[in-house]
Amino acid sequence: MGVLVRNNCFDLAEKCYYRMTSKGFSLSSFTYSRLICGLCQANNLLFVEKLWRDMDKIGCVPDIWAYNIYLNCLCKQNKMEDSLDVLQSMIQKGREPDVVTYTTIINGFCNARHFSAALEIWDEMLKRGFKLDVINCGTLVCGLSANGKVDEAYELMLEMIKMNIELNTRLYNAIIGGFCRAGQFAKAQVIVSFMQRNGCKPDLVTCNILLNHYCDRFMLNEAGNLMKRMEMSGISPDRCSYNQLLKGLCKGNQLEKAYDFITSYMEVKGLCDAVSCNTVINAFCKVGKMGTATKLFEEMGHKGIHADAITYSTLINGFFKIGDAFRAQELFHLMLKARVVPTVSVYNVMVHHLCKVGDIEGARRYFLDMTEKRISPDIVSYSSLINGLLKGSRINEAMKLYDDMCKNGVTPDELTYKLLIGGLLKGGKFILACRIWDQMMEKGFTLDRALSERLIAAIKSKDTNREEGEKLRS
Repeated sequence: MGVLVRNNCFDLAEKCYYRMTSKGFSLSSFTYSRLICGLCQANNLLFVEKLWRDMDKIGCVPDIWAYNIYLNCLCKQNKMEDSLDVLQSMIQKGREPDVVTYTTIINGFCNARHFSAALEIWDEMLKRGFKLDVINCGTLVCGLSANGKVDEAYELMLEMIKMNIELNTRLYNAIIGGFCRAGQFAKAQVIVSFMQRNGCKPDLVTCNILLNHYCDRFMLNEAGNLMKRMEMSGISPDRCSYNQLLKGLCKGNQLEKAYDFITSYMEVKGLCDAVSCNTVINAFCKVGKMGTATKLFEEMGHKGIHADAITYSTLINGFFKIGDAFRAQELFHLMLKARVVPTVSVYNVMVHHLCKVGDIEGARRYFLDMTEKRISPDIVSYSSLINGLLKGSRINEAMKLYDDMCKNGVTPDELTYKLLIGGLLKGGKFILACRIWDQMMEKGFTLDRALSERLIAAIKSKDTNREEGEKLRS
């Protein structure tokens, strides 16, 4: 058994185990633990659970290593209730959790955005008297910061300082990034100054966080000055740094500067990639300068930079917006020829714009092509085609597509319901519109004032017509 486990032959190990147990044999605690570790790495949790039950029957307890690896698997699969059950079980069986045990569960709760539960585990770890360091504390601080809880992360950082835990650059960066995302840039700057005073130098990640903030807010002079300071302090800006600055130029509508920057500077340094090109292509497409966007697209191929689905999607959308549906569809087929797999977003662009210009059959073909390629349509795909069918007075087809969407597990959103009700009212299908309205309210959505007034007026008109008809018959 040990040889099979060491060589990752888990299928054979499983068969061997069943033969052994059928003859009344069992494994030692050590072998059980090693087998559990290997199966967790192979993600075979079903057999792990079977081993766990068998161990319980014979009073055998896995070692701490096996427990921690199993907990990590459960947390990765977001089975947080199961992880707590395992934690309680190991304590009851006399296997004391260690720092890794608690850190693993805290990380799982942070990833699942259950922060109150993560803090409860943190408190339990403190009560048990574990010696904390920047690694296990950093798990919670980084998790809170990354998920919009930067104030709580900051409070935790202050507690770490009180406990004389030396903070590292990763932890400072998490707090700085959290404050930047929360729009509290002044606090982020305070943390940068504080880390420098405490002998922790900002690194490339710190600088890129600040660059992102400056460029998102069109503070291009500040971004340029930061780049200069980086180089003076021995921090070489990387591809991410230059892409941030490029993004800032595009957002600030300095498109000629952006084009010059990418062609005359980034290319020379070998830092130009698909992300860089997509940023500039998108900026030119937004203002309808498709000639420059296409030129850059063609230059990508000459320079060995492979266009991706985002490149094609951006260009296709741009050509549709200037009314060139032929060139847009030509690009789609060029993408297939280049063996770039279209994403659902690319198909959505095709379906939306073809419906917009009234080519419903064309939109349907792309929708069907998507499903034939086993790419699952999303809410945008369905809503776009439903809207197109309704505008073309193809109500029965729109309703069938709506039913298919629900059957396929795609939940309608507020826009889908509004499009359906508006289209049904336009087509005089008042009863059907009321049925959709009922379903909409059951999902917790409400109609806007204009559409609800149209629906109520239609219902009243129908009731009035029915009353007049009854009077005439009598």
